[in-house]
Amino acid sequence: MKRLTICLLAFIIFAGCAERSPQQIGTLRQKTLSEVQNDLAIGCETLDRDYADYQKYKEYLEPLGMRYIRLQAGWAKTEKAKGVYDFAWLDTIIDDAVSRGLEPWVELSYGNPIYPGGGTIFLNGGWPTSEVAIDAWLRWTKASVERYKGKVHQWEIWNEPDNTVRYNNADPKSIVDLTIATARVIKSIDPDAKIAAFGLAVPRYEVYAEAIISDLAAKLKANNEEHLIDWITYHGYHYVPEDTYFIDGVALRNVIERCDLDIAIWQGESGAPSAGYMGGALAEYSWTEQTQAKWDVRKMMNDHGNGVRTSIFSIADMNYGTKDEIKIKNLKGILATRASNKVSRPKIAYHAIRNFVSVFDNLDKVCDKSGIEVSAPIYNANSKPLYYLFEDNETALQSLVVWRGGEVPIYCECENCAEIVIENFNCNEPVCVDILTGVVYELPHRKLGKNFKFNNTPYYDSPIVICDRSLIGVEMRAER
Repeated sequence: MKRLTICLLAFIIFAGCAERSPQQIGTLRQKTLSEVQNDLAIGCETLDRDYADYQKYKEYLEPLGMRYIRLQAGWAKTEKAKGVYDFAWLDTIIDDAVSRGLEPWVELSYGNPIYPGGGTIFLNGGWPTSEVAIDAWLRWTKASVERYKGKVHQWEIWNEPDNTVRYNNADPKSIVDLTIATARVIKSIDPDAKIAAFGLAVPRYEVYAEAIISDLAAKLKANNEEHLIDWITYHGYHYVPEDTYFIDGVALRNVIERCDLDIAIWQGESGAPSAGYMGGALAEYSWTEQTQAKWDVRKMMNDHGNGVRTSIFSIADMNYGTKDEIKIKNLKGILATRASNKVSRPKIAYHAIRNFVSVFDNLDKVCDKSGIEVSAPIYNANSKPLYYLFEDNETALQSLVVWRGGEVPIYCECENCAEIVIENFNCNEPVCVDILTGVVYELPHRKLGKNFKFNNTPYYDSPIVICDRSLIGVEMRAER
């Protein structure tokens, strides 16, 4: 009844709405790190195994504007001889990142084979399980936190342990015990540090996630230590980007609720490749740079619309070693690299994410979207309009984000084909931003009070933002 009322109201109010198409007025002025306040993260992973080189891409981080970078601390790279720590490689990275205004988010994970029962440096290689290896791990953790206190404020403990439980029949209780012991060490040195746990690979397989989280919840509550863990992070790779939240994120929230644990979730790692059939997650599709970019910005926007902190894997393509599970180049980077790890060029995704970052700080509060109707062509049986309404904390002006979701991104251009009705939309001079391209359009509309109708609105399988012109910078199109 509510939707019918909206449609009837819209018909009465907006009869005779102009059919004029949007006109390009310029491009979005992209913001850099010093101009934003976001909590977005970009992956700078695998440096501990030399699959990428921070020094080769560091100049691209400030213009990108994502405030946090995810690093792996590299126990085996730091402690090559028992009891001897060489932090020089990580010092260089963390000191440079902090000098640029970035916030390192450091993951303590992967084993060290110099200790019996110490695990390996590879994915699913296992965590330390012997007494001697656990003691060595905690000593290295202590040394790491002491060294970077004041520079690193957020830590993550382990990477995808549920896969190790799933594939290798590892004991879920042992990773919980290690996580709690590690968190105690971190908090004993830096009580203000924030800690994320696990980086679960596939929460949709709830039996493995629950085996870990239920034990964590029981042990934290038994010792009144629920303050130790601030987030549970999760990954999850899906060809349809929204499913990263709608399947894995929702599954994780269900598990946490069943375990009666009051804790936030963080989408800590996920991304699409820029070419198909190259190995690794999401390989079996004919990806292009355009579809990678659409996937990345849709995933991040959908996470944000559902109240989940979000990250992209990864800043640069990675040349994996032959002993790891991925034995060829991982093309999920938003910077293309050569075999030497030198950056050859930014991909389309790099520029699209810069556009996303440049509007993100206006999207503070998720609002009720029941007063919105989106009518658009259906591409296939799974496609559907996805949209979120946000409000800017400073001005109370609102922004609508809309795209064709529910499908794997395809190679296609934007069309002026959506009709959108918004009740009580707090917007004075609406414009439209194509996040993929950065093109800004003036947006023909009819208005009665705070009710708007937009005809022939740009729409496709990549986010479009309708917002007040005052919320963005526009670089005007040069006259011919």
